[in-house]
Amino acid sequence: MSEIPENSPLPTCSKVSILSEKDDGPSPKRRKTAFDEDPSVKLEHRLGGILCCAVCLDLPPAAVYQCSNGHLMCAPCFTHLLADAQLRDESATCPNCRVEISKTSASRNLAVEKTVSELPSECKFCTRVFPRHALQNHEDKICEDRLTGCLYERIGCGWRGPAHEASAHEAVCERPQRSAGDVLPALEEREARAADHTRVYTQIFALLSLEKITFNDLQLKPYRTEEFMHKLYYETLRFPSFGHQWVVKAFINNNQPHPTHTAHREITYQLILKSKPQCELSVQWVVARGPFGEARLAPRVSSHTFRGDDDPAPAPLPLADPEDTNRLLSNKAIHFR
Repeated sequence: MSEIPENSPLPTCSKVSILSEKDDGPSPKRRKTAFDEDPSVKLEHRLGGILCCAVCLDLPPAAVYQCSNGHLMCAPCFTHLLADAQLRDESATCPNCRVEISKTSASRNLAVEKTVSELPSECKFCTRVFPRHALQNHEDKICEDRLTGCLYERIGCGWRGPAHEASAHEAVCERPQRSAGDVLPALEEREARAADHTRVYTQIFALLSLEKITFNDLQLKPYRTEEFMHKLYYETLRFPSFGHQWVVKAFINNNQPHPTHTAHREITYQLILKSKPQCELSVQWVVARGPFGEARLAPRVSSHTFRGDDDPAPAPLPLADPEDTNRLLSNKAIHFR
């Protein structure tokens, strides 16, 4: 018995016929099932309806959680439910049975995760069928119809098209024939992006080169205003740094009164100087993911010059994935240093 390679497409349909020397029709002892009446109902279709998420009614892309009664939820929907509950100051419940759910009471269902990873799925480019665990690698690296760029993209060519047409385009691409003055703006833009990327790590290495480093363990805790429209915000306690007192505030969807009314969420934060400086105070800080960070951050360097009550405007927290917003909001407090 041979195994099917991981990157090989699955057959869309298969027919197997077994002929004996005397084929007198079906055996009378053979039990008739419902699948004989409707052979078009495939096993993967039936499993898809059973293993789908109870919230979005789709097959889970990765991790699968279940409540104490066994109802399934995909990881994005699970964290969305927990985040909604935290924003409403309520307890999260299963959408099916209304039993209380939390990060400690819910559990991963590894059997369902492995089963879903083996179900067939179509490539979004070539519509060939692959196991779900091999589909991402096929779409990113192997599929000849996947979208790709030109080899000369770094000198300004903006062509995008199927991978199998890239060689034909590169053979007639005009960018290599242009003068240095024509491609210089593209190279300068690329160099500026690389400098911004390097500046983050330069700041981190400079910090690590210091003989002594002090830090504060901070918590962004949720609070609500006492206005008619109760607005939710997060705030830390005062902490000392550079001989001054500071506070970090965070807002959901630009201080929107009801952030649970929309599925799109973002976090903005603000560094506030509580003590009054005697002169101008210029500060730089780096936003980066720590060794145990739950959310994926795009590293970024920020700076501000404090003059009296001139605090910086709230800036977006540079999360690499929008789903990480719900991962942060699903916690009772956001911890950072």
